Amino acid sequence: MTRPSVLVTGGTRGIGAAVCAALAPDHHLIIGGRDRDAVESACASYESAQPFICDLADEQSTAGAVAALGLDRLDAVVHSAGVAGGQRTEDSSREIWRRMFELNVIAVSDLTRLLLPALRATEGTIVTINSGSGLKASGKGGHYPATKFALTALTDVLREELRPDGIRVCSVHPGRVDTDMQRELVASENRPYDPLEFLRPESVATAVRTALTATPDATYETISIRPAPAATNRRPS
Repeated sequence: MTRPSVLVTGGTRGIGAAVCAALAPDHHLIIGGRDRDAVESACASYESAQPFICDLADEQSTAGAVAALGLDRLDAVVHSAGVAGGQRTEDSSREIWRRMFELNVIAVSDLTRLLLPALRATEGTIVTINSGSGLKASGKGGHYPATKFALTALTDVLREELRPDGIRVCSVHPGRVDTDMQRELVASENRPYDPLEFLRPESVATAVRTALTATPDATYETISIRPAPAATNRRPS
């Protein structure tokens, strides 16, 4: 039996890597990333995987990488790549705004556009890894939640545009997740890092797998994930 194929951007670290691990037993992985060595190392870890190496912020790099895949069919894409940041709005430059929108919104739209012929061939699934900040803006800095609200809008629009084609579109909104990026954010906040405060990447990957393996009569349109109330009870005594 042919494995369903799924392209995972940002597949070498954090949530993307956890998604790859969760899907590897029964999917063919197309693992995306900018670092060739990291992508090829990740591919070597799985029975069925191939690289997708490009800079998603670069239009030509993205188009060339998609063309090189030569895909006639694709069962799913998981948009996991992105950037975060916590600068106050008064400290943010136009360059910061542009870079964040380029990666968190425009790259998602552009890559989806390029993959649509292959996704239509399978009536596939699109999953975007969004954020709780895509549902409610809080904290310092407007650029990150602005991009995530924009991603929510993009996902909502894609869902309705592609519904007649049988393509399912799911937006996953996790709270803060225990990743390298999270450690950098906490360090910028000048406070100690406690992994028990955060979701595990594997928990988000479980939600993604649920969306991708939904029965044909169902679609998970929006999944919101937060740390369980009992999380504080997992601390060592």
